[in-house]
Amino acid sequence: MVTDPIADMLTRIRNAHLALHKEVNVPRSKMKEALAAILKQEGYVEDVTVADRDITITLKYFKGKPVISGLKRVSTPGRRVYVGAHKIPKVQNGLGICILSTSKGVLDGMSAHETKMGGELLCEIW
Repeated sequence: MVTDPIADMLTRIRNAHLALHKEVNVPRSKMKEALAAILKQEGYVEDVTVADRDITITLKYFKGKPVISGLKRVSTPGRRVYVGAHKIPKVQNGLGICILSTSKGVLDGMSAHETKMGGELLCEIW
């Protein structure tokens, strides 16, 4: 049994990139669907396909190297990290994104800052 499904998803993506796999499957949930949609919207993955029980993420490479160079889970089940709208961090001086869970749903850091929404800081991707 997985105690932190988001960390499991990020680890599967990280391991698939290290092994240079074309795609990776993760068990389906609404939170993971929203995370995968943000990754696709920001250009970190090629495609996201949602099936009955799992999500297939097609990974993106540039000149043989993974587009995602780092993933970091910030808020964990044992230690929740909340940030206000004006305290949303810049990841790698603006070269990466952070993903927040807000009252309006799962948003990337820029969208949350523009709508003046704070929330739980889920992860950072660069």
